[in-house]
Amino acid sequence: MARFERKFFDSDEVCTYIGSGSIGGKAQGLVFIKDSLLAHFNHAAFPGITVNIPTFTVIATDMFDAFMQRNNLYEIAYSDERDEYIADAFQRASLPAELVGDLYALIAQVHTPLAIRSSSLLEDKMFEPFAGVYATKMIPNNQFDAESRFRILVEAIKFVYASTFFKEAKEYIKMTKQTAADEKMAVIIQEVVGRRFGERFYPHFSGVGRSYNFYPTGHAQSKDGVVNLALGLGKMIVDGGKSWTYAPTFPKAYPPYKSMGDLIKHTQNEFWAVNMGRPPEHDPIKETEYLVKCGLDAAEADGTLRYVASTYSPQDDRLSVGVSGQGPRIVTFAPVLQYRQFPINDLLKELLKLCESTLGREVEIEFAVSLDPEGEEPARFGFLQVRPMFVSDLRIEVDENEMAGPGVIAASDEVLGNGLVNNIQDIVYLKTSKFDERESRIIAADLNSINRKLVEENRAYLLIVYGRLGTTDPPFGIPVEWSNISGAKVIVEVSLPDMNVELSQGSHFFHNVISFQVGYFSVRHSDPYGIKWEWIEKQKTIAETQFVRQVRPPASLKIKIDGRNRRGVILQ
Repeated sequence: MARFERKFFDSDEVCTYIGSGSIGGKAQGLVFIKDSLLAHFNHAAFPGITVNIPTFTVIATDMFDAFMQRNNLYEIAYSDERDEYIADAFQRASLPAELVGDLYALIAQVHTPLAIRSSSLLEDKMFEPFAGVYATKMIPNNQFDAESRFRILVEAIKFVYASTFFKEAKEYIKMTKQTAADEKMAVIIQEVVGRRFGERFYPHFSGVGRSYNFYPTGHAQSKDGVVNLALGLGKMIVDGGKSWTYAPTFPKAYPPYKSMGDLIKHTQNEFWAVNMGRPPEHDPIKETEYLVKCGLDAAEADGTLRYVASTYSPQDDRLSVGVSGQGPRIVTFAPVLQYRQFPINDLLKELLKLCESTLGREVEIEFAVSLDPEGEEPARFGFLQVRPMFVSDLRIEVDENEMAGPGVIAASDEVLGNGLVNNIQDIVYLKTSKFDERESRIIAADLNSINRKLVEENRAYLLIVYGRLGTTDPPFGIPVEWSNISGAKVIVEVSLPDMNVELSQGSHFFHNVISFQVGYFSVRHSDPYGIKWEWIEKQKTIAETQFVRQVRPPASLKIKIDGRNRRGVILQ
């Protein structure tokens, strides 16, 4: 990397740095993409498309050290104070004087949105990935005067610094072999891929691609991989919101929804964008301060919906590709996956193959795509991240005959993980199968309370829930953060007749499940294998709330997970 010479877009270098410390794991990943991946990518095979890394500068960790030491922040940082209190203390502190000049020079020349991203020493390691643990703050950077833009940039950097010591990060680091003292934060200042549409700025679509699929459906196999696509900013995917999921080998296949009504219910109906309009209420300790969530009508008005949507005809109960007809718009990505208005699938297959070959193992990538409606400029594929995946080679076999019988508590032929677990004696489960947004958040708090006690006692447990964990749509599951369930060694997710949600494989939440080798069972309401609730409910109660109960059988459970055949069984 080259040193930042007070140029951003005008520099000959895509990647630059400020300071003299480490640039952190995420920034190293970006440099790796530039030097080792894109240097071997066949750009000529995709004419009319620019594949690159969005321009960025990274503030090295020595500036973080100076910020912490000169402002005497370690005492409050390591305290048990609430996140808001810690963030406020960081906002009142001053950045190192030697950093200020470079930041002002940068912001004075840049007038487009910027993403202020974490890049800690520990981020994106295979077995301790810290995915989604720290903050990213996007800023519009469209204020007329440089002083206002500079103030907002500084606030965003301080917020990312503060997130190093937020509750979730502290709880997360307890699960690793590291300590809080081992962690240091570098900060990436990076252009946001996208275009401005009136008062909104966003890419036409974003995505997460994995070269290995833990939950293949239809004719797809695990090695075929999986892709999650979403209109707008990728926050919709990594936060576990609604997105379009497909296997690159079968791009035209729809997810296995039971009906057209089910598909409509569970596909994306809103998107994230950077707010370029009226300034929001000043709140520097809020991650989404400068973001806005919009409905599909806004995307249609912007002209971006036509690239990603189909139209539903109630009379025929069918979908037609595009938005030319009358009827509800459904985000199916058919224009780019079926009609190939943009060859996103071919491009992703090539990039995933190249990443696997270069890293020597399965990978996950993040990206954003911006198109020119007039077709005068090349489409842009912004390569945002690559990280290794953990796929166990341990051979465990679960025969179909083992999945039923008097000793079976639960079984599934849709499991994530691989291996044997024999040290679990506690079971934590939801007593309710009905959700509204208010109750979902109460349930998350109840789970956090029980989880904290079990973690302190060093007791791993089996967690059984309804709906999707880690979702940002509470009616479809429980909006927990990773720290709320960090002690769960095996998780069972149960669907309901009116809650047949797809697992959010593109989210940071599930990346952590995979990397920490947490066993994950999906038990659908229509599966032949159920859960023996009557046995569970007879076990000794250890703790109980309105919605959650913890029980302890007299002996440890035996859990077998066969990752190759996607079978798993939980035995008395």
